[in-house]
Order: sequence, then structure tokens, then C-alpha cells
Amino acid sequence: MGFDFVLWSWLTFALPIQQQNLPQQVVVNKKEIKTEQKTGVASFYHNKFEGRKTANGEIFDNDKYTAASNHFKLGTYVKVTNQSNGKVVYVKVNDRMGHPGRMIDLAEVAAQDLKFIGRGTTKVKIEPVSAAEGKRQILAQKNGIAATPSGNEL
Repeated sequence: MGFDFVLWSWLTFALPIQQQNLPQQVVVNKKEIKTEQKTGVASFYHNKFEGRKTANGEIFDNDKYTAASNHFKLGTYVKVTNQSNGKVVYVKVNDRMGHPGRMIDLAEVAAQDLKFIGRGTTKVKIEPVSAAEGKRQILAQKNGIAATPSGNEL
């Protein structure tokens, strides 16, 4: 080992490192809300499922604003818009479905509000919403108040 190497080692590790004026990185913690909007075909539950347990353990009732979907987590509240007439309904996903060609299977009350009972299926846009907004809108729907696009009651 030569003197040059010893001197280099000593100078490299023994002397204080000079601070460089590098730009500071600002770290911002943002809570992102995923708006995984989906489009597809909606149908509605057959009456034979009335009274049966759903995937999350609730008892299915065609008069409650609920839905089955394999595209959203159980417990997710979604806004469903009928693309043919613009009607909107809010539902809670509480079940899974076996039909691979459909995006969502709605309770009959929701299908009635979207005005597609006669046809059986319709094209829809589905957007996840916060639990607070979903609960508020479902309560408004039960009380006969139309769902509002902004999430506020009339």
C-alpha cells in the first residue's frame, strides 16, 4: 500500500464533507381518492334472491339500495348513472355476481329509479363515492328526494 493511497483515504474519510446547496425536496402527503369510473351493462336481481344472504352477510332485500359487482370491493358505495336517460342512483355493493358480461346487478328499487325494468339491462357509468356521500344519497332516495350530481341534497 502506497503513501498516496493512505493519504487519499485519510483525506477522504477524515475531513468534513462540504455541504452542497442542492434543492430541497418537498414531500407532501396527499391522500389520493381513486375515482375508478367504470362503464358497462347493469341488470337487476331476480326475486328468487329475496331473503338470501349476500356475500357480506346481509340479507338481500329488493327494496334496499344495494348491488352486486365483481368490479368493486364489498362495502363500496357507488353512483350509477343510466347512460340512456341520465337517471342517477346510489347503492352499496354488498354482494358478488356470477354473470361475467355485466358490470353490476342492482336491487329492483334501484333499477326502477334508473327506469330500465322493462328492458332488463342498460348501459351505465359507475363511480365510487365516499361512504358519507353514499349513505346520505341513499337516505335521500328512500325519502323520495332525487339524487343530486354534487352530492348535496335539494
